[in-house]
Amino acid sequence: MDSVRRYFPSGDEYVTEDALKNLRNYKYCAVDKSFLTKYLYRHYWEWAVTLFPRWMAPNLITLTGLSFEVVDVLLVLLLMPDLTGPGPSWLYFAFGIGMWLYSTFDNVDGKQARRTGTSSPLGELFDHGCDALNCTIAGIVEASAFGCGISWQTITIIFLTTATFFFSTWEEYHTGVLYLGYVNGPTEVLTLAVLACFASGIWGPGIWHVPAAQGLPLIGGLFPASWELMDAMLAITLAAMVFGHCLVCCWNVHEACKEQNRSFLATLPQLAQYVAFAASCYVWLRNSTTIL
Repeated sequence: MDSVRRYFPSGDEYVTEDALKNLRNYKYCAVDKSFLTKYLYRHYWEWAVTLFPRWMAPNLITLTGLSFEVVDVLLVLLLMPDLTGPGPSWLYFAFGIGMWLYSTFDNVDGKQARRTGTSSPLGELFDHGCDALNCTIAGIVEASAFGCGISWQTITIIFLTTATFFFSTWEEYHTGVLYLGYVNGPTEVLTLAVLACFASGIWGPGIWHVPAAQGLPLIGGLFPASWELMDAMLAITLAAMVFGHCLVCCWNVHEACKEQNRSFLATLPQLAQYVAFAASCYVWLRNSTTIL
């Protein structure tokens, strides 16, 4: 047994004593500027948390919420493994309901923790870990709802979800605040994703693959004639992510470093791991003769 154990890090190598001291002092802080949250969802979540018994652990709520998305992925594997479809109408409604329930449980778990006095740094770590897993899971489900197939459209959707989460986590690490803007992924974008699933259930996923000029009559002419509505939507979303999220995260980290007399440039290598991951995936997929 010792010969096997030596290949794995010890407990001290995972979390040092100094890190444990900082963990005990950690306090979660978030800022949510969303109008949807302020005027609508906040009241819905405060009502929803009362439906959960007090003995139910917040982490169990988090895990249960993630399970809805896992079920959706299993439905994709069983009924739409090519991610194209079209599948039965109820399947797209199941996708939307699963996303909505995940979002509800993800926002209720923290309220349950404060309600029962069980808030902890471990709880937030578990919550963020589930969120990180869900970035890929939800990306696959949404690509299936759009009927993107195993294509660069699907890869782009997953890149958008994972990159957004990575930059937010990096920003929180340096600023100590999870900042959600007036339009953010967990609120407005997720709401649109749920509605898109329902739209696919009503009219079929083919609605997303009409020419961009037809789907976006006011601005469709700005895109190449060969582009589908889906291509135009992804381009708009990508631009919004880069200029409305990633650069904002960089600015907030820069300001935090200035206040703390730290070097902003020293934080940038931390982004290299995601850049290396994305670049490796791109090279692998670009040169694959069997995947795409």
